[in-house]
Amino acid sequence: MPNLSIETPNWLLQMENILEELNEGVVVLDSQLRVVFANEVFLQLALYEREEMRGRTPDAIFPPEDIPYIMRQHELEHRYGRNRHEFYIPRKDGEKIPVIVSSREVQGPDGRDYVLIIVTDIREQKRVEAQLRASNALLEDRQNEIEADLAIAARVQQSLAPHALAWKNLSVEAYYSPAHTIGGDFGVVLPQHDKFLDVVVCDVSGHGVGSALMANRIYSETLHALEQIREPASLLQRLHAFVQDRIPQESFYFTMAAARFSDGGRRMTFAAGGQPPVILVSNGTIRLLASRTGILGCLPEAAQPAAIEEVELVPGDRLVFYTDGLVEVFNQSGDMLGVDGLEKIVLQSATRALPEMKQAILDGVTAWRHGIMADDVSLVVIEVR
Repeated sequence: MPNLSIETPNWLLQMENILEELNEGVVVLDSQLRVVFANEVFLQLALYEREEMRGRTPDAIFPPEDIPYIMRQHELEHRYGRNRHEFYIPRKDGEKIPVIVSSREVQGPDGRDYVLIIVTDIREQKRVEAQLRASNALLEDRQNEIEADLAIAARVQQSLAPHALAWKNLSVEAYYSPAHTIGGDFGVVLPQHDKFLDVVVCDVSGHGVGSALMANRIYSETLHALEQIREPASLLQRLHAFVQDRIPQESFYFTMAAARFSDGGRRMTFAAGGQPPVILVSNGTIRLLASRTGILGCLPEAAQPAAIEEVELVPGDRLVFYTDGLVEVFNQSGDMLGVDGLEKIVLQSATRALPEMKQAILDGVTAWRHGIMADDVSLVVIEVR
């Protein structure tokens, strides 16, 4: 209850006009924590009349359960001379108004000790915070949905990656890893009964969802085309025309290396567009099978009829197909591994068992690379037995 015998000190009355001009609530307590002054901003905030507030102590304003906390804050203010904390002001109607309470001990001109309290209304801040929390919760739910979708997409894309197999006189090992959850590389290792083995490595420009969708669409068309084409150069021309006609996209392109093995694996017909060269290791020497066509998909004049390459293979030969994510990696000095660097790694590992050779290539690139992987990586390693 208010204590009407408490009078506002003269020095405060002289400052009343100044305190009433402030935009924040101001309360002054005496040494017994009784209200000796409250400005109009505070009174409107708490819905009290001036005479109702004068003389009140904390236990006449706050519920009993909050008094221990208030006294702890008062002890901190007494110990350090000032204090600041977030709390609330209870209105007469029971509503709790969130506020920042800044308090400090002062000595008045009358020589007595007082507590000066500045109360800042933070209802708007709390409203915005609540909106942000609600928005963040919605964003988090949406992010979880996206991550779940990406996880499914990643599993689907991994299912499209080639796997190790043996066909006639050939053994094949393969590896695929996207730079992000999903990527734009794909590989095909497809036996055509006992007649042919088709091997395709493709790199779609960009990263992420868009590239993965394009890669999956081109992958499907590749499988369909392989049933009908007679040699790899025709595959490149057909896929280039397909992208130009069905899914044209400004600045979009893809690169591809394609090979068809016949005669039980002793003959390879090869064509590539924009891909880094396939590495052939034969009798301890390196031969590079380079692209004879530029990048595909974006330029109408690309993938014009190109000379295919016919390669005779002998037992012991090794072939390494890969995308540029394997060679466009940099060491701590900023030097790129490049095809030359990959050649050395391939040559050093070419006498190992095929699974060990594949792993040695990946380990060698990882040892060179400084930092995280920046591009998708596809690798297909073939041994002629």
